[in-house]
Amino acid sequence: MARIRTFLAIDVGDDIRARLVALQEELATVAPEVNWVESENLHLTLFFLGEVAQRETIDICRAAQKAIATMPAFAMSIEGAGAFPNARRPRTLWVGVGAGLAEVRAVHDAIEPPLLELGNYRRETRAYAPHVTVGRVKGERDDDELSRALAKFTTWRAGEVTVKEVCVMSSVLGSDGPTYAVLGRAKLAK
Repeated sequence: MARIRTFLAIDVGDDIRARLVALQEELATVAPEVNWVESENLHLTLFFLGEVAQRETIDICRAAQKAIATMPAFAMSIEGAGAFPNARRPRTLWVGVGAGLAEVRAVHDAIEPPLLELGNYRRETRAYAPHVTVGRVKGERDDDELSRALAKFTTWRAGEVTVKEVCVMSSVLGSDGPTYAVLGRAKLAK
């Protein structure tokens, strides 16, 4: 049985993606060693499921749809740059969620129980922190210059998008990085 690397995500839209790329370009001037996420791969991850049997992706789509069918669409802003685990020793560079944060968490919390029930997901030990990953830092390093650059963008705003759906996505790893494709969509109420 074929297995597919699967995750659930919220699309941030082309306008926000373009602004995130501009942020990447600016940060790249002080952090050339960062692996930047390709524009078409910028999204907000809700769940990473890992390898899932292809036939199970239909059940995942149905479970997500049922979980959020009565939840209304909402506005979400992408804003405020930061780093995990912190700006002094960055491993992952991200931009967070401002407006719509409670709604994103509610969508996450609504979808999690059916995913656990299906057996496709193990609950994370750390609390869910909605964000868009924009880059991954190569190697371990203390980075004052990158830390200072990130500090300039803590209140930066990429824009706002209306969230109308959750996408069930596949990820195929290749020599040029991952390629994502939509497997299904779970719609929020209008």
